[in-house]
Amino acid sequence: MPSMAYASIIGVSGYTGQETLDRVLSHPELELYAVGSDTLAGREAIALDPRLNRNGGRRVPHFITNEAALACEADVTFVCLPHEEAAALEAPSKGVVVDLSGAHRLLDPAQYERWYGFTHPRPDGLTCWSYGLPEVSTPEGRLVANPGCYATAALLALYPIRTAIDPESVVVDAKSGMTGAGRTLRASSHAGFVLENVSPYKVGEHQHVPEIAQQLGFPVSLTPHLLPVRRGLIATCYVRSSGADLRALLEEHYADSHVVAVLREGVAPELSRVQNTDAAEIAVYEDRFTDHTIVVCAIDNLGKGAAGQAIQNANLLFGFGETDGLRLSGVLV
Repeated sequence: MPSMAYASIIGVSGYTGQETLDRVLSHPELELYAVGSDTLAGREAIALDPRLNRNGGRRVPHFITNEAALACEADVTFVCLPHEEAAALEAPSKGVVVDLSGAHRLLDPAQYERWYGFTHPRPDGLTCWSYGLPEVSTPEGRLVANPGCYATAALLALYPIRTAIDPESVVVDAKSGMTGAGRTLRASSHAGFVLENVSPYKVGEHQHVPEIAQQLGFPVSLTPHLLPVRRGLIATCYVRSSGADLRALLEEHYADSHVVAVLREGVAPELSRVQNTDAAEIAVYEDRFTDHTIVVCAIDNLGKGAAGQAIQNANLLFGFGETDGLRLSGVLV
């Protein structure tokens, strides 16, 4: 594997595109080669953010179209497009591709009509994509489907204990900041709707449900909620144990992880500690009045739930340090 890799980003103007760009620019082994945006093509980097290309930092080239950035066939291409647009893309013939959309997460093409609302244009190629949640499913090959944010939090909490719980007992109550819905304006993303409010949405029909089931081997009940914050996600998972020590299983699974921390008893996960990071926090509680165990996972929906995970996947495929370019340490005020 090369000691340095050239990177292209497709769809850089969206939230996940900007977060990916920021991590590539700070990565010791990635060199930015091309940035694609159909809305910004032909313009300088400052059209996206006036802080770019100043103070002697690493330079961002002029924006080109997404098609042109994809055609560059860089060593690694990060695809940060809406689901249906990403599904329509023909992957370059060489180089690693990490798709941050949901276009390649599900193996069954029929699931896209039910959960994403479109017919997948390349159904035969879905099996070529590996699911890239490093703590659960190590990325393989050169085509990687980056997991969804709710799926990431739920799977980090549930996957290590999946064989020690009653599958029919699992309920996931999850809440995310508004950036999880992307930059496209909609009524539910207006400040007047979001501020001073918490609301459930896509109840019983969120597209991350089949993704979670695909990895666990059984379905779960997921109810997502929109929080009046920009970023951060917390998933509270209710399960019944088969008698095993669930805390011990989680601690063993993440004993060597630099990304996921199982907190000591008495310490609760908090959005404030994971916001703007690529880390995850997990806590385990026993319900004194029922036979449930409660496992809580907190992540940043744009970090470990998107861009940070994409970088982590690229690191593993290129043999770089797994945490290179990630935001994992520091005290947040």
